[in-house]
Amino acid sequence: MSGKDCGDHGKWCERRKRYQRVLGCIVGFIILVLLIILIIWLVLRPTKPRFYLQDAVVLQFNYTGPPSNLLSTVIQVTVASRNPNDRIGIYYDRINVYAAYKYQQISLVTALPPMYQGHNDVVVWSPYIFGPNVPVAPYLCNTLTQDESSGFLIIHVKIDGRIRWKVGSWTSDQYRLFVSCPAFLTFQNGRSGSGATVKFQQMSACSVEV
Repeated sequence: MSGKDCGDHGKWCERRKRYQRVLGCIVGFIILVLLIILIIWLVLRPTKPRFYLQDAVVLQFNYTGPPSNLLSTVIQVTVASRNPNDRIGIYYDRINVYAAYKYQQISLVTALPPMYQGHNDVVVWSPYIFGPNVPVAPYLCNTLTQDESSGFLIIHVKIDGRIRWKVGSWTSDQYRLFVSCPAFLTFQNGRSGSGATVKFQQMSACSVEV
């Protein structure tokens, strides 16, 4: 082998070692960043917000029955949210509230203004929910008629939104928020109608998915 060939081979080996060192530094840096993020996440342990349905007043619940099967509702609800985190704030970028009966939406969506919830803060909303002449699915007609006649029914107040976590100056990407709050309602005089006033019987915890 000539001296020239040995020199070229040495240069190639040197370049390869240099590339390996650079690649090793990049991989080490990525691992370090991921490790720091994991440590911060484990130390902070973000916990999803807790929701409670405090009050529900049904000002109108008027079901026409067959053949039109239309339901008109006016409901005022009071929902409280608590941020259980000591070091993490929550941005509520979108908060939509509506009512559902046995998995069917029976009201329009009421949008609440975006807001920020600080550490261990409690926020209370009291929106009105309207459902003018909403068609009821045929398979729910008999059940709704029976519940209306008995003067007792269960509806769910649902919240669909988008939230972000805030730690110091860092803010996460958006996460989907879905809340479902059961409300056990009893009609005055055992009947519903345009003039009925229904009170929610007790405060209930809501299921929360993030």
